[in-house]
Amino acid sequence: MKRFAKILLGIVVVLALAGYGIFQLPAFGGRFAGEQLERMQKSPAFIEGKFQNTPPQATDNALWETLRLYRQGQVREPQFEIPVIALSPVTLSAPAAEGLRAIWFGHSSVLVEIDGVRVMTDPVLSDRVSPVPIGPQRMHAPPLSLADLAGIDAVLISHDHYDHLDMETIQHLAAQGVQFYVGLGVGAHLERWKVAPAQIHEMDWWESLELKGVQINCTPARHYSGRKSQDNSTLWASWVVKGAQHSFYYSGDTGYADHFRAIHERYGATDLNLIKVGAYGTPPSWLDIHMDPESAVRANQDLGGGILLPVHWATFNLSYHAWDEPILRTLRTAAAENVQVVTPRVGEVVEVGQPFSNVEWYKTAR
Repeated sequence: MKRFAKILLGIVVVLALAGYGIFQLPAFGGRFAGEQLERMQKSPAFIEGKFQNTPPQATDNALWETLRLYRQGQVREPQFEIPVIALSPVTLSAPAAEGLRAIWFGHSSVLVEIDGVRVMTDPVLSDRVSPVPIGPQRMHAPPLSLADLAGIDAVLISHDHYDHLDMETIQHLAAQGVQFYVGLGVGAHLERWKVAPAQIHEMDWWESLELKGVQINCTPARHYSGRKSQDNSTLWASWVVKGAQHSFYYSGDTGYADHFRAIHERYGATDLNLIKVGAYGTPPSWLDIHMDPESAVRANQDLGGGILLPVHWATFNLSYHAWDEPILRTLRTAAAENVQVVTPRVGEVVEVGQPFSNVEWYKTAR
């Protein structure tokens, strides 16, 4: 019996050491200290030792409801190859053009050219969104390989979850001198990944910075954060980018709340709205930080009714709903509310001010 106890203790110790070692991997990010931590603690959103939504996030028994819904057999991955329009590296070798155009790379990664500045939201080009070589895998290739991704002036990071903050993509872009705009605390992860401090711009909600004549505004969202646990250790955000002639909004991950109206009141209507529509659930605690398609359309109206480009769907299997449900519900609601929606294929260019013909590529197998 004593021998068995010793063996069991040894196994526990080995597993504990292995777990500790895994959590030291760079992908899990950095730690907060010094002036960075002091600035975090001064944020109005930093309450009782962590960042918090106001009012606090809803709580319920979402785990059991989610497990029940997962067993209902929804088709959570497409049964055909998602069409991808390849983007030539030559396209990014030239300076960004004037005007406003967007290219969806899948999930929440969108390349936007606005008044001569090239901006990318939450760039994730890795095959899996996980700190280790397991976890959700891409359902389609990006329109451009990571090796060919270049010519980006700025990156906007909404929060530090793995499907939005990808170490490999960040390191690739950092080597090119790209400027990173992130919520408070997220810069610690980038510093751990050897991104130069001069390229990292940590921002609180309602703060603004300028890059090449374009104003970058950090705006509220309703979500949570953490790379080792859901500890709300860094600030989540949405973004408003305003150029001399054009503007766009990026929601990041968020629940529906009155912050959309507040953003509109402060910055006016935006021309193009990149709003998450997928990876929601029915329990209130899930909807509170991951709004559904109907709420996304409502948010677009709150923002002033610009063109809606749905994101955060069709790339990673992160929820129990059918993979195409987000876009079908978005389009149905938008039609009823007379909201203009564009549904580009991955890699397809949407140019604001020019006609765009939606292709129902998500219905290929129907």
